[in-house]
Amino acid sequence: MNRVFISGALRTAVAPRDGAFRHVEPAQLAGNVIAALLKYAQLPGNRRIEVILGNALYGGGNPARVAALAAGLPIRTPALTIDTQCCSGLDAIIMAASRIRSGEAEAVIAGGVESYSRAPLRFSRPLSKDDRPQFYSRPPFTPWRDRDPDLIESAAALAVQLDIERHAQEDYAMESHRKALAHRTSCQEIADVAGVTFDPFTREINGSFCKRLPVIAGDAPHGLTAATIAVEADAAAAVMLVNESVLKMLSSPVKAVEYCGGITIGYDPTQPALAPIEAARSLLMRHSLKASDLRVVEIMEAFAAQAMAFNSALGLSPADINRGGGALARGHPIGASGAILTVRLFHELQCEEGGAMGLAAIAAAGGLGSALLLQRREF
Repeated sequence: MNRVFISGALRTAVAPRDGAFRHVEPAQLAGNVIAALLKYAQLPGNRRIEVILGNALYGGGNPARVAALAAGLPIRTPALTIDTQCCSGLDAIIMAASRIRSGEAEAVIAGGVESYSRAPLRFSRPLSKDDRPQFYSRPPFTPWRDRDPDLIESAAALAVQLDIERHAQEDYAMESHRKALAHRTSCQEIADVAGVTFDPFTREINGSFCKRLPVIAGDAPHGLTAATIAVEADAAAAVMLVNESVLKMLSSPVKAVEYCGGITIGYDPTQPALAPIEAARSLLMRHSLKASDLRVVEIMEAFAAQAMAFNSALGLSPADINRGGGALARGHPIGASGAILTVRLFHELQCEEGGAMGLAAIAAAGGLGSALLLQRREF
């Protein structure tokens, strides 16, 4: 079994829906990141590259192929798009790593892309000529209507179930913004697209601002608000995965981290926010690790309550979680979010000594959870 390394990782800024990237098509977002990553990773020109991207809102087709060609990759470059909703970007990286481990590939660019701004409108085809097309906002994620909850309502129920009060969620969101603002001046992971080189949603928020916001879902003591729910957003992110022989050809492999393993699990679809807890536990157990062995953790903040439940269940130190802020301070471009976590994890591990372990984890509608482990290596 071949060892797998990440030799480079980049993302675009994360821009709220109808914001800075409102005119940028998804394949253009991803193509810019891939082109920048090719320069960053310095892959030898004679190596065969594949592309795997996650996406959830594109109107069919294969945006990974469009992005690969837009980035200037040769027409012989194979490209694949997958959709596991919010897990898509992380799952694309796990899939790419599996191809390298098996020997089927030697270098793969993997990640995710999403544009809420440019997503197509969706309609169900009429059953007869007298009917009209019916607009729908999302497809079903299970075959059971009574077990396919709206994600906001599900997160609100989780807050009540675990007694995660509104003020605690707001404190978590404020800390996410604080971390993200502190990280902005030293950010090395963002590729310039449309002149945007920082996450525009990140800002200072305080308790009085949060208290004025109306409850969107849930009861008054535990309710979710606009501050504690990640906004819909546009972004792309990708990493360069290579085998050991390719890594040794690179001009600066010292920045590489090793991909140790990844997992995707199915969980109760009525409680999708809990799925990454089981994914992370299973992955740690597989590698004979404890949560205390992790030096860096990137967890998806689709909802403050969901992230807080994950952190509490694994007993993680707040100092090691989302050091540069999370999706509450940036936004949630669903098909790209798992890849953004991985990009963030890669760059945070650069600040650690050799051997440091890092984990990224994310949930998806329908009861899916994905997680991966990376380790800092010295070369």
